[in-house]
Amino acid sequence: MKNHYDIVVPAGQTKERLDLYLVHHVENATRTKVQEAIGNGEVLVNGIQAKPSYKINPLDVISVHLAKPDPPTVVAEAITLSIVYEDDYLLVIDKPAGMVTHPAYKNYSGTLVNALMHHTAFLSQPHPMRPGIVHRLDKDTSGLLVVAKDETTHQKLSRQFAEKTSEREYNAIAWGVFREKEGVIDAPLGRSKRDRKKVAVIDDGKHAVTEYEVLEQFEYCAFIRLKLRTGRTHQIRVHLAHIHHPVFGDPTYGGREIVAGGVDGKKKAEVKNLLELIHRQALHARTLGFVHPVTKKFVKFAAPLPEDFSSVLLWLRTKRGA
Repeated sequence: MKNHYDIVVPAGQTKERLDLYLVHHVENATRTKVQEAIGNGEVLVNGIQAKPSYKINPLDVISVHLAKPDPPTVVAEAITLSIVYEDDYLLVIDKPAGMVTHPAYKNYSGTLVNALMHHTAFLSQPHPMRPGIVHRLDKDTSGLLVVAKDETTHQKLSRQFAEKTSEREYNAIAWGVFREKEGVIDAPLGRSKRDRKKVAVIDDGKHAVTEYEVLEQFEYCAFIRLKLRTGRTHQIRVHLAHIHHPVFGDPTYGGREIVAGGVDGKKKAEVKNLLELIHRQALHARTLGFVHPVTKKFVKFAAPLPEDFSSVLLWLRTKRGA
């Protein structure tokens, strides 16, 4: 059996060997597998067989057939967990920034799942690669996740997330001065047609709604609280970028660029120094609430802002009071 991939090279892509490009853009691809597929005529560029050395061009359409790899195995790893709550049915974890939630392409170790498997033998099994995982956070988003230890607990928690009866609040530092203290962003999301690794606001995307409230407004950034009415991939990050207030520090959606008006001269140097305090998006899943599947009581948990996020916020507060 083979997997089939259709890839459109992004408009801004620089020239690169075809085989090397595919190794970095096709799941589980190796250079040997790619070159073998090219040699077998199973890689077409714009409908024509190409050599491994072919230099790709922007907007090239690449069709690839690759043999399916052996399924990877997930192993337990002795990784420290920040456990906010645990009982016989579930755990609430404060996930640090930089940790992937579950194993996937190019991240088969060092994940939250690897750590959970070392911590407990009791995890629900919704998928071989995602034991216990009810919902996810992006790798560089910190904060709270609930993990299920059995199938019944998993199903009941999943239903709450699906029906939006669970409560989740996020904190973020976003670029710019907000005209309104609070608002709702209602914009459909889907995979970007220019870069499949990104999410974008697109007309035929999935319904997505984010509420925000400005808690503190600074000179060129704001500390905000957010609630999700829907739970789409990268939702907060893309929605804030869409309204020209990207999450501060976000390398994917414009948060490491100076996007606020009036930031020039000495201020630019100031902002560059501030960006050195945080090397990821300033986004944190601060609170999580749900009805416990067994006790039937509503429980709510909170996780303090991590050090890198807090250091940026402290700097902004100090500067405002100077």
